[in-house]
Amino acid sequence: MMLLQKLDRHLLAPGLHPDGWRRALLELLYFGVKQARACLFAALFFLAVFLLPRHGLAGVPRYDLLLLLALLIQGAMLYWRLETRDELKAVCLFHAAGFMLELFKTSGAQPSWSYPDFAYSKLLGVPLFSGFMYAAVGSYIIQIWRLLALRIEHHPPYWMASLLALLIYANFFSLHYIGDYRGYLAACAIGLYAQATVCFRPLDRERKMPLLLGLVLVAFFVWLAENISTFFAIWHYPSQVRGWSPVHLDKWRAWSLLVLMSFTIVANLKHIKQHVSVAR
Repeated sequence: MMLLQKLDRHLLAPGLHPDGWRRALLELLYFGVKQARACLFAALFFLAVFLLPRHGLAGVPRYDLLLLLALLIQGAMLYWRLETRDELKAVCLFHAAGFMLELFKTSGAQPSWSYPDFAYSKLLGVPLFSGFMYAAVGSYIIQIWRLLALRIEHHPPYWMASLLALLIYANFFSLHYIGDYRGYLAACAIGLYAQATVCFRPLDRERKMPLLLGLVLVAFFVWLAENISTFFAIWHYPSQVRGWSPVHLDKWRAWSLLVLMSFTIVANLKHIKQHVSVAR
């Protein structure tokens, strides 16, 4: 953990570097290292997903072990100051929002997906570790914001971004009753964020890319992780009950909206912390 602390300090202050092809390679290297470091929680969590046998260990069910490991990883990151208390609070918010969605989506006569294995830590059929899968996305956004010194140009009005995020979240519940409006919400997101640009610093100079492109790329890797998780039977969709098959590409669109919602939460928390004075 000391090495990770030293790595963080170096990544945040890498020094100045000359121009040329060496700079390009060095920027690419630092960008990759920062991305990997930001995925620390997600990488360790999904490593546990891959390595734990389906029947568990020493009589402890797999889902319970995943919950214990997720708590240990989170606690270790806080203890060794790889994550601040404020960042942990934001991660807990992602966990709560994700778990509420899990409870709803796995209930009813035709659940959207299910968790087939037994666990002591299930609540209404949903293992408590499941919220950490959403928390992993939130943790990544929080960490990469700090490591790449993210700055957003032409961010839409925060109240409009917040309203869109709330509608996105609400639609995942309401689509079962009043229809699926994700296509309309995606169109609104494109219009609202069309000019938004994310500025980031891989090394010592700022680079830029369209914000929506960055969010869609993050969602693609989440979709890949979902394919791997269902392959290892952590959960399965109705189409995977008789045998594994790739997760439908439509889930990539759904994850893109959820990543946008997660980004909005972090952006709003950053904005509030910067502009609102809280008495202590």
